Amino acid sequence: MNAIQKNIEPESTPEDGAKKETQIIAIYGKGGIGKSFTLANLSYMMAQQGKRVLLIGCDPKSDTTSLLFGGKACPTIIQTSSEKKLAGEEVSISDVCFKRDGVFAMELGGPDVGRGCGGRGIIHGFELLEKLGFHDWGFDYVLLDFLGDVVCGGFGLPIARDMCQKVIVVGANDLQSLYVANNVCSAVEYFRKMGGNVGVAGMVVNKDDGTGEAAAFAEKVGIPVLASIPAHDDIRRKSANYEIIGIPGSEWGPLFEELGENVAESGPRLPASLTQDGLLDLFAGKDTGRDFVLQPASLEDMMGRPIEEKPSLEVVYESV
Repeated sequence: MNAIQKNIEPESTPEDGAKKETQIIAIYGKGGIGKSFTLANLSYMMAQQGKRVLLIGCDPKSDTTSLLFGGKACPTIIQTSSEKKLAGEEVSISDVCFKRDGVFAMELGGPDVGRGCGGRGIIHGFELLEKLGFHDWGFDYVLLDFLGDVVCGGFGLPIARDMCQKVIVVGANDLQSLYVANNVCSAVEYFRKMGGNVGVAGMVVNKDDGTGEAAAFAEKVGIPVLASIPAHDDIRRKSANYEIIGIPGSEWGPLFEELGENVAESGPRLPASLTQDGLLDLFAGKDTGRDFVLQPASLEDMMGRPIEEKPSLEVVYESV
């Protein structure tokens, strides 16, 4: 894989037979919204379609690859690097990258709770990837799984530093996941104004119950819906049992085949993020409490008692 380019569409030279530039795609969404489920099945399907796919978990929980590997924990790059350093050894690819049916996957990892900054861990993890030769690897797609409801610098790295060509947001028909999706769109807008090149390729609607708020959000900000994964009990049950459903010929195979095609073909777009009121307008007032009127608090409210008027200590001088 060559050094990451800033152009929207990868260039190739027909005369020299150079292969198409790697598409590096960052996937963002609220914690628990189903990014790991979506990516495990998407990466599996893309591999079955003949693509070389690398899936990188960039969440401190290190659970991106758990579904892909049947619930087994994958040694993280950060933890493995620390252990190897103490032993005076170097990290190798086989220590941190594992594969299943054509999908290659790894976890960056992060610090234990209360023992460091997750964002800094992400930055350190990418530094280690570069030492392992990240820019020379030969993949068609690199999928980066990022937590979207954390705003510190490390989690915005792909957008801020043009480390990917495009972003995909995963959301559902609920206010909190769309709030996160809107924040990601806002970040893309900001860094484009600063000279960046990353765009949003679209949204995956997960746990779709048919109420339509996520699709309305995508239309408002100007991005396509790449796929709608229904809130179906069979999907929920199989996901809980660490079963891949994005398999060619299976019941849900066509859904992920279409998602794979849309992810590959959808170009990066500049979104138009919504204001807080615009986001709330996607939902009925009864769902958001939009009819509530703000009531200012008084000092008496804060003190919990009436405030006595105290005599002023100001000295007043009579004019001579």
